[in-house]
Amino acid sequence: MAFRWRSFAFAMLIGLLSFAAGARAAAPQVPMLWDAKERLPKPDLSTLPRLRFLTTTDFPPFNFLDGAGKLSGFHIDLARAICAELGIVEKCQIQALPWAELEGALRKDEGEAIIAGIAATPESRTTYAFSRSYLQFPARFIMPKSKALTEPIFDKLHGKRVGVISGSAHERMLRDYFSTVQVIPFDRPEDLYADLKAGKVDAAFGDGMRLAFWLGGSDAAGCCRFAGGPYLAPEYLGTGMAIATKADNPALAAAIDYALQEISMKGTFAEFYLRYFPVSFF
Repeated sequence: MAFRWRSFAFAMLIGLLSFAAGARAAAPQVPMLWDAKERLPKPDLSTLPRLRFLTTTDFPPFNFLDGAGKLSGFHIDLARAICAELGIVEKCQIQALPWAELEGALRKDEGEAIIAGIAATPESRTTYAFSRSYLQFPARFIMPKSKALTEPIFDKLHGKRVGVISGSAHERMLRDYFSTVQVIPFDRPEDLYADLKAGKVDAAFGDGMRLAFWLGGSDAAGCCRFAGGPYLAPEYLGTGMAIATKADNPALAAAIDYALQEISMKGTFAEFYLRYFPVSFF
């Protein structure tokens, strides 16, 4: 049953990706995770005393201290945009803490929401209420530019040597969804990239965001590009990033959903995405 379900899911995935590939323009692709036909109700936050976002300083490009020591990053801009969309800028604060202190600070009412990449899992949902996902992390292939494949890619990959990080969720996904490739496991990303540049493997498979940063960096030296995809598979890769509130405050999570949808529909999210991810991983 699991194999049949996986085969069906993969067939649906390939169909969606083939459609997306046909519609893809040359411009960088920005993820759209909201249904434009769904309109969420605007919340009334007039009685909310304040909205304090808790985050960290050591997760670039999401949260970091810039050269002047100022808290910056994708999450910082997103939190401020949420407050603006909800009309509560004067009530908003952003505070950075060590990762290990975030849960305790929320529990002690030292903040109302965590924007730091806490994964929404069955276990974490017993502690937090979550907004909907605002950013997901697809798996991608990268290949040398002169040999990069386009969708539909499954049959074209037959027999190709594909490098992947050993023991990762991406290795499991590669083996399950692309069973005709030769899987070449690597312990270190730098070794995988070196073998890709040297032609010892035909492709690399992994987290699209990390691959995008490598593609845009000096080490890649313009050798390669994305091939096929993107591939979203929550059963392997999770459901992406969401904002966490206390489990007994789902109304605040719903209010954040409204703001996130508005930010996305107005193009503000796209502006942030392209600012911090100049090589799109979608």
